[in-house]
Amino acid sequence: MKKELKILAAFLTIFLVAYFLPLANDKVKSAIFEAFVLLQWYARNHTLACVIPALFIAGGITTFLSREAVLKHLGPKANKVEAYSVASVSGTVLAVCSCSVLPMFAGIYRIGAGLGPAAAFLYAGPAINVLALFLTARVLGFQLGVARVIGAIVFGIIIGLIMALMFRKDEEERTTATMQMPDPPASRRPLWQSGSLLAAMIAFLVFSDWFNPGDKIVDLVDGTHFEATLQYETLSEYDLRLKEAVLGHEVGEVVRLPKSRIKPGGIVDKPGWVVAIHHIRWYLAGAMGVLVMIMTVVWLDKAEFLEWMGNTWTFSKLLIPLLFGGVFLVGFLGALLPEEQVAALVGDNSLKSNLIASVIGCLFYFATLTEIPILETLMKNGMATGPALALLLAGPALSIPSILVIRSVIGNVKTLVFVGLVVIMATVVGMGYGELFPESPFQPGQAQPAAVAELQP
Repeated sequence: MKKELKILAAFLTIFLVAYFLPLANDKVKSAIFEAFVLLQWYARNHTLACVIPALFIAGGITTFLSREAVLKHLGPKANKVEAYSVASVSGTVLAVCSCSVLPMFAGIYRIGAGLGPAAAFLYAGPAINVLALFLTARVLGFQLGVARVIGAIVFGIIIGLIMALMFRKDEEERTTATMQMPDPPASRRPLWQSGSLLAAMIAFLVFSDWFNPGDKIVDLVDGTHFEATLQYETLSEYDLRLKEAVLGHEVGEVVRLPKSRIKPGGIVDKPGWVVAIHHIRWYLAGAMGVLVMIMTVVWLDKAEFLEWMGNTWTFSKLLIPLLFGGVFLVGFLGALLPEEQVAALVGDNSLKSNLIASVIGCLFYFATLTEIPILETLMKNGMATGPALALLLAGPALSIPSILVIRSVIGNVKTLVFVGLVVIMATVVGMGYGELFPESPFQPGQAQPAAVAELQP
């Protein structure tokens, strides 16, 4: 009955949106288009290289890791120093965004990981991304980069501990129920083989999802030459955030540029070691993929392989619709809230500004590293340092898509508490940082971003 009520609620929501959505409004029509642009970008850049490999890893965790091993190292009664240390620094190894961490979180939680370590992993996994931390320090300032590192590690541990304490009774009941389940058949292979298989899959994910910061050098057919950061790409156009004033547009503006106006081969990556690895990522990922296939053929029998695929399909049915729906919603809402309006709301270090920044960070989707150029523009338009850190601490780990997925795994109440903890802690830490380091590395007014505009001839 409960499931049928959920289906009915979904039908009613779709009906009401379709009935009342003011499609005659130009801003709404533009927002719908931008939502599809973001969804297409997500499908092209994150689904095959990021979400799908993560789903296979989640299925592998459920299939190959023993319940006893997970309970020993990550369960409610595991050594807390070991469990929370591993969970809180996992992002330094994974270097992936929240949409990759979510399936793995679902996998370890469902086979017995304690809520506390799982919550620490869920927050810290995407927050402690090595590339993002270095880029934050380089673009937004050393102090903000260091604060992000410390805040992310400490946040992961504290949030996990609070979640475990608040839901201690539920966790004890869940652990008891887990231990009473019949023991699965003994593994046909030693632990090092299962670990090697999962490690190779994680390496495939890291390389396939290796992010290009998007800094481009652009040459137009009319001889114009400039630097910009790639935001989105369609079959016929680029959305570029300008890194210098050009053709009547200011630094920080997002402009839409038809590909027909670019010289053949006239948009190239700005050199750097991250870009160099990005260019060979498919060779590295391919090598890991071949290794996974060899291990699968040599070590797995047909029954285990089919069980792995079945678990992967179960996670896919659960997570993919929520991720896609959430990304579409974020694209729609983001188009209705231009950056200059956001910057105006977070221009000081007040409680209100930090709270707004934390809530925006928790709702909007930021792919790996994209939060940095967005914050750069916001700070150039007057965003204070405290709200900037609050958004950095809240943004990578949460978004509307991830909240929908988390809710499906741990339920409404635990999800609400997790989101609330992230918002409150990001707000408080942002206020403290803003008091200690009020000086912004940018001067207000350096950029005057607008809604996506056509690049003038």
